[in-house]
Amino acid sequence: MKNLGNMLKQAQQMQSRMQEMQAKLESTEVEGASGGGMVKVRLTGKGDLRRVSIDPSLMNADEREVLEDLLVAAHADAKQKVEATMAEEMQKATAGLSLPPGMKLPF
Repeated sequence: MKNLGNMLKQAQQMQSRMQEMQAKLESTEVEGASGGGMVKVRLTGKGDLRRVSIDPSLMNADEREVLEDLLVAAHADAKQKVEATMAEEMQKATAGLSLPPGMKLPF
C-alpha cells in the first residue's frame, strides 16, 4: 500500500508540473524562418500563429508561388521548434516519475 501512496503523490506532482508547463507554453513564442530569413512566422507554444513577416522583395506577382512555398516552409520550421520545446518541457514535467514499461505521456 505504501507503494500506491507514493505513486499517487508522484501523479499529483506530475499533474501540477503539467499545468505549469501548459501555462508556460501558452506564453512561449517561437520563430520559424525560410528563404534565408525572407519569410518568418511566429507561433505560440500551443501552435497558434501570431505573426508573419515577409521581405518586401517577395511582394510581386511573379514571386507568388515562391512566397507561398516559403510561408509553408517557415510554418513547418516554427512547428518543429514548438514540438521540440514541448518535448523538452514534457521531459522536465515527468522527471523522476517511473512509468510502467510501454506507458507514454500524455495519455
